[in-house]
Amino acid sequence: MSNQLGFEVAIPKPLDEAIETITALLKTEGFGILTRIDVRATLKEKIGADFRPYVILGACNPTLAHSALEIDAWLGLLLPCNVTVESIDDRSSLVRIANPELMATFSQSPEKLSEIVKTATRKLNNVVSALALA
Repeated sequence: MSNQLGFEVAIPKPLDEAIETITALLKTEGFGILTRIDVRATLKEKIGADFRPYVILGACNPTLAHSALEIDAWLGLLLPCNVTVESIDDRSSLVRIANPELMATFSQSPEKLSEIVKTATRKLNNVVSALALA
C-alpha cells in the first residue's frame, strides 16, 4: 500500500526482527541507518505517555543525498529518508518508507532532481517488494 507520503507494508515479524530485516534490505540498496528514535521510550520519558512500540529510522544513501544536496541545499531539511516501524502485535509489524518523489515537490529545481528521485524511488520500491516477501 502507499499514499503520497510513502510506501507501507505489513510483515510477519516482531518489531526488533522487522528492524533488523529493513536495515539489511536498505543496506543492499546502498542505504545506511543514521538515526534510530524509539518513539515509545521517548514519549514515556519526556511526557509520561504510553504509546505503542514505534521506531523511526533515518536512512540515507550517501551518493543520492550528496547529488540532491548539490542541486538544492534546502533538501537537507527533508533528509535522511524516514522509515517507521511499528508493532501491530507480538508477531507482526508495519513498515512505512517515505516517498522520495515528495522531496522534489519542495525543491526549487524539481527537474534537476528527476533522475535522483527516480533512482531513490526504484531502490526503495525494491526494499518494499522484498519486505512483502519477508
